[in-house]
Amino acid sequence: MIVAPITNHLSPLCAFVSLADVAKGGDGAKSALCELLLTSRPYCDYDRNSMAVNIQFSIATHIMASLGYASGEEVNSGLIAGSVNTSSSFVRRVLAKLSKAGLVKTAMGKGGACWLARPARQISLLEIYHAVGAPKAFAIHRYPVEKSCPVSCHIKSVLGRVLDESQQALEQRLKRINLAQVIAELREN
Repeated sequence: MIVAPITNHLSPLCAFVSLADVAKGGDGAKSALCELLLTSRPYCDYDRNSMAVNIQFSIATHIMASLGYASGEEVNSGLIAGSVNTSSSFVRRVLAKLSKAGLVKTAMGKGGACWLARPARQISLLEIYHAVGAPKAFAIHRYPVEKSCPVSCHIKSVLGRVLDESQQALEQRLKRINLAQVIAELREN
């Protein structure tokens, strides 16, 4: 399963991490590793090929859109958790990152709540992307170089340049989309 972006005009913002290096022990080792990662890395989901897919940007955008959709009302982590379909404690961890970045304000305590720190039109998707430390557009594998193969010897440097250009294009696009645009599209559906 590949996580789809919040709005249909964005390209998928997923980073893939290969588990092949650590799963050489067969299907049992791979399953055990996936279980370990699923329980210890809540920002990752797994596609049908057991490749880690990073979803932290889409979760953070979902949370921010929920707050913006509430139109200035104070919302607690339980309500957001219901929308994201996850635990309140997980939502609070993401909210802490968003708060540290100055994107949300929070009130602690029994009746704790949160709200956008500034109007949605003044928050770019790039700010959300950076706030949660989302990974680059894609990852380059870490397999050792096979010195007798010219492709193996040079693919990482070639893909490194492609990654740099792709990342720059992604960030430029995210900078041009604000949270209000996402919320407006949600209201249309």
